[in-house]
This record gives sequence, structure tokens and C-alpha cells, in this order.
Amino acid sequence: MSHRSLYRRTRTPLAALATMSVGAALLVTAVDPASASTSPASSDASSHRPATGRKPTVVLVHGAWADASSWNGVITRLKDEGYPVVAPPNPLRGVRADAAYLADYLKTIKGPIVLAGHSYGGMVITNAARGNTHVKALVYIDAFIPAQGQSAGEIAASQPGSGVIVDDPTTVFDLVPFPGAPTGDADLYLKPRVVRSSFAQDLSVAQQNLITAAQRPLAASAVTEPSGEPAWKTIPSWALIGRQDDIIPAAAQEATAKVAHTTVKEINSSHLSLVSHPGAVADLVNTAAHAG
Repeated sequence: MSHRSLYRRTRTPLAALATMSVGAALLVTAVDPASASTSPASSDASSHRPATGRKPTVVLVHGAWADASSWNGVITRLKDEGYPVVAPPNPLRGVRADAAYLADYLKTIKGPIVLAGHSYGGMVITNAARGNTHVKALVYIDAFIPAQGQSAGEIAASQPGSGVIVDDPTTVFDLVPFPGAPTGDADLYLKPRVVRSSFAQDLSVAQQNLITAAQRPLAASAVTEPSGEPAWKTIPSWALIGRQDDIIPAAAQEATAKVAHTTVKEINSSHLSLVSHPGAVADLVNTAAHAG
């Protein structure tokens, strides 16, 4: 498979997904810029007002197959430490569109910001923070840390071990049409067995069942959309990498973190360390807040 054939404009998003086989080491030449929990996220409207001057506002961005409630345990711990915290919705429509949405949201926050993203949320924060001088630190939690031109699918496929990079996407995703979708695009929902085996394998069966039922889909086209110029070029970054991550292999995360000069901490967790180990996530955010 040639690298160029994957990105011909005639290919549909689903066709591109189908050609990303496990272990494919892909490089990108395009330069055009552009998970889940069990209860409602806790944040308050006052977080949009200026902080007390002692702590930055922490903005938490969820990934695919999740919503803001995936940060609940982290939010509780950070607010106990005195941080203003917000966890805005991530539309999950595409890197450019989602980053634009978040960038506008960030403009409503006064004072310094620590911006954290989980999984696909890493693609979004990398683009949304560009040019925003209030963002003092980027924190990647089991997340994509893209260089310019890289897509989420490429990063996940760059090392063996991802449970969602397969020859036939229909074996791991339920594909659901949505209004106005471009030809070949669809919403991706994780099949229950993938939630259990690759997405949330260190959570309880009850939690896995709730995640499966409440997941928010990602547009297939978002997986192959290239990232723009990365904010980590000018903003310090930290990453928490789960050694049992079967969505974005740890080796793939480590490789991108090295390129971005990201400070890395590893943890023995699945892709959902923000749910299974919220204390470790909050600690890393706190570290970045003090350093940034």
C-alpha cells in the first residue's frame, strides 16, 4: 500500500479506515491544517470568570466514545485543590471543526489556562491552543500528540497493538449514518466487545456496560483528517501514557511525545486512565500547572 494512495481525495473516510492495517508505519505528506464514565460532569458556570489569581483554569477535553463526564473523578480532585475547572463538550466532527469550537471557547476564559485532552481530545487541543497566549501548559492523557500533517489513524497504526486499527472497520465499529454526512462518512460506535477488550478493560463490567450504552460517536472522517501546526511547538507539554492502552499503543504515544519534547509519565492502565486512575491524572495536571 502506498502512503499516497491512502490520502487520495477520491478515497472515502471509510475506505481509508479499511486500508489502515495493524502495524502499518505510515508517514504523512499533507500539511494543510485543519472516554467514558458513568455520571454527569461536575463543573460550574463561575469557571468562566477570572480565577482568583493563584491557580489557572483547567480545561478538560474528552475524546471519542465519551463525554465530559469521563473527567468526573479528575474534576473532583482538581476542584478540591482549588482549581477552577471546566469540561466543555467536544463535538467529535473533525479536527478543524472541533479545534475551532474549542478555540472560541478558550477565548471566553480570562487568565492562565492549563489545557488537557484525552485520546482524540489530544488532536483537538494541539490545534485549538495555537496562538492563545493564555494557555500555559498542554496535558495529554492517553492521547494523540500529532505533528503537523499527522492524523489520529496514522498515529494509532504506527505501532502494533491497537484494537481499532484493523483491515475491516465493521468488525470493531457500528457504522451509523448522520444528516449531511459526506459520501462515505459515518458515525463510529465501538462494538461492546471492543469496549470490554480494548477501550476499558481495567474497569468493572458495570462501568463497561454504561460506557457502551452512553458513548458519543466520532465521525469516521475525523480519524483520517490531518492535524495543523501544533501548539506544542510554543507551549510546554506533559503526557500520561497507559502501558495497557489498546487504542493508541504506548509505543506510538511515546514516539509522538519524543517529537513534541513532551514530559512523559507512564501508568499501568488502559486507555481510560482518567476513569480508572483519576488521582494520577489530577497529579499530572497539577504538575503542569505549577511548571507552566
